[in-house]
Amino acid sequence: MLSGYHGSERLLLIFAIILFRYLILASAAYLVFYVVRRRSIFFRKIQRSFPKLTDYRREVLYSVSTASIFSVMGYLFFFGPLSGYTHIYREISQYGWGYFAFSVILTLLVHDTYFYWTHRWMHRPTVFRYLHRVHHLSTNPSPWAAMAFHPLEAMVEFGIIALVPFLYPIHPLAIAIFLLIMMIYNVYGHLGYELYPRSFSRSWVGRWINTSVSHNQHHEYFTGNYGLYFLWWDRWMGTIREDYDSAFEEVTSRPRPSDGA
Repeated sequence: MLSGYHGSERLLLIFAIILFRYLILASAAYLVFYVVRRRSIFFRKIQRSFPKLTDYRREVLYSVSTASIFSVMGYLFFFGPLSGYTHIYREISQYGWGYFAFSVILTLLVHDTYFYWTHRWMHRPTVFRYLHRVHHLSTNPSPWAAMAFHPLEAMVEFGIIALVPFLYPIHPLAIAIFLLIMMIYNVYGHLGYELYPRSFSRSWVGRWINTSVSHNQHHEYFTGNYGLYFLWWDRWMGTIREDYDSAFEEVTSRPRPSDGA
């Protein structure tokens, strides 16, 4: 896709892809839950209030900054001198579709582990104020907060993209699919609404899946619930909040208002 572009054109295209992916997904989520269905689905709003206009503005500006950093680092890693040392392959037939699908799943698992441990590290007091504080200014996050990182944190978040191609063979399309899934789940995690059904958090599958309630609690209270896609690291390491299941039940048990309400 990028083979026909060179230099600054390639860099701008990478930036456009990252930025528009964020804008399209965050805009769609914001339009549905914060505008069109604002009243009818408010009973599923995790915190019973909305962020301020200044919060939205800050989240968008930092997300644009993150997109810029991701694009520059992506260009350097995938088209610079280091690109020759990666395990990126171009022909899917080289490993087959089975491995292609496996590489996407594997990357999600590797990313979840990477995210959990770097996230906990960024909550160390000596690190938090320099890297992670900006993201936590969104104590009542909206979809726009999905990429609202301090530039230094943005570099840490990019680390998974720099790491994976050096660990195992991966196709550019597999990376693109992984990044799309990552952004979708990131927007959901910062949505401010819970979409999973009642009792999901206590089900045999749901107890291992991260939810919007879980990540919203992390933003509101700053401690616990450090996972991204899954909750197994939180449960294994004892960092799941004790009030998580009860908070999930409270949000998902609220009665739906009548049509005339």
